[in-house]
This record gives sequence, structure tokens and C-alpha cells, in this order.
Amino acid sequence: MEKSIVATGKSIDLAIASALEQLGMDRDSVSVEVLENAKTGFLGIGACPAKVKVTFEVPDETPVAAPAARTEPAPALSSASRKPKKQAPRLEKKPEAPQQEKKTAPKPEQKPVSVRPNREKTRRQAPEQPKAPVTYAPAKEGTMEAQVETFLKGLLAHMGSDAVPHAFRKDDDTVGVELTGENLGILIGHRGETLDAIQHLTNYAVNRGESKRTRVSIDAENYRAKREESLQRLAKKVAGKVVKYNRNMTLEPMNAYERHVIHATLQDVPNVTTFSTGVEPNRRVVVAYNRNRED
Repeated sequence: MEKSIVATGKSIDLAIASALEQLGMDRDSVSVEVLENAKTGFLGIGACPAKVKVTFEVPDETPVAAPAARTEPAPALSSASRKPKKQAPRLEKKPEAPQQEKKTAPKPEQKPVSVRPNREKTRRQAPEQPKAPVTYAPAKEGTMEAQVETFLKGLLAHMGSDAVPHAFRKDDDTVGVELTGENLGILIGHRGETLDAIQHLTNYAVNRGESKRTRVSIDAENYRAKREESLQRLAKKVAGKVVKYNRNMTLEPMNAYERHVIHATLQDVPNVTTFSTGVEPNRRVVVAYNRNRED
């Protein structure tokens, strides 16, 4: 069963944050429909806050059984019915003759049987060996990989991080980077915002003045793959609601890569189309109902 609340705020993000705080839920567990955009007005006149409708699912209520109907009290017995009934005389049972004990032949003594323990069950399982750490080959001097590692080591040192970058060639146009170390969550940031900023700065620094552009993709603790799976689940869940309730739904602001994941996931879903609206950094994906689109 679905329920929804309406929240307001100075902006759409603040209205969504207000609703999530009231519900005590995270953004992936709800769907948002923008009812009104915020208006500043002229000198404060005619200003109105942004209004959003946040829908969430709750478990269906189980029907409560109705109380049993009261039965009427039994009618009082008359004086005639209160008299005790005469009971028939009991017949005395004859004492039974004592049964003779049956003599049983003594059981032959059984020799103890030696049971061999099951070797398969008693065999101790060898402890699982820890997985060997992934080793990265050092980047060759003068290559793009070495240039990327040099820039990232300086950037991470300025950020006060002890993480170590390992660059490797993924294909002709892409260099992958894996950050290793402790406390990598600080470098990932909320929804990968810090990791995206590090990746953007690295791409700008290593491609400045180059005739051929090389794309640098930075990851830590396999965050990119986990985030992509989460976005795919969100897209399918929202598409199901769009088809079920025949209404459009607007997602949270996303960067270009995350919007691409949503578009690619829903491109073959019948009766659903997607498009982006707004400007960076508040550009969002709208999942819309399209009756004419069927596979």
C-alpha cells in the first residue's frame, strides 16, 4: 500500500530533505513528484516555496477479526428440573483373578559394538585462506598512466589522504585508476560527489595541452559498480510505478553519467520514456508514461 506526504521548502532539494526527515527514510526508498517550483517574486512579493509530493510504500494492514457475538444467557431451570435424577444401582465388579507372570527367557548378553567415527564428519575443515591482495604493476615513466599517478599523489597529499593511486590502461582512450588505502569513504563522499570532483580535476589536468584526449576513470572500493546497480534498481522500481499509476515521476539531481545509466536501463521498457530537465548541477531525469510506446 502506498502513502504520500506533501512538503515545502525554499527549493526542491530542501523540500525533499524536509519530507525525508519527517519520514525517517532515505532517498532511494521514496519517489518524488514536483508539484510547484519555488518562486522568488519581486522584492519578496508573490514569493512561494517549492512543493513536492513524496510517495512511499507501507505494508498492508491485516484485517482485524470481529469480536464474537454474545450469546443469550441460558433460561433458568424450573423447580422440577432442579430435582436430582435417580441413578441406577451400580453393579459390583467381581475381583479378577491374579494373572500369572509370564516367564521370559533371559536375553543373551550383547557384546559391545565398536563404532568407527565418520572420517568425513570428524575431519577438520581447513580455515579459509585470505584472498591475496591485488597487485598493480608500476606505471612506466613517460606514459599517461605515470602522469595520472603523479598528479593524483600530489592532489591526495594536499587533501591529507594516505590513499595510493594505481593507474592502468583500460583501452586506447581510457585510463583506469584504483585508489587503495584506509578511510576511502572520505574520498568517495556523499553519493560519490568527492570522487567525481577528483576525477574531473584529473581529467582537466592531464588533458590540458594534449591533442588527443584521454578519459580518466577513478574508482575506490568498487563504488562505481555498486552505484550503477543501485541506480538500475531505482530506475526499474520507478518505471513500475509510472506504468501502474499512469503519471510522470522526477528523480533526484544526478550527474551526466548517472543520468545515462537511468536512460540506458529504461530505453527498452514498454510505455515508458525518459528525458532530462533543468540545468547543472540540478539536472534531473523525468520518467514519463508514454502509452504509444510499446515493444
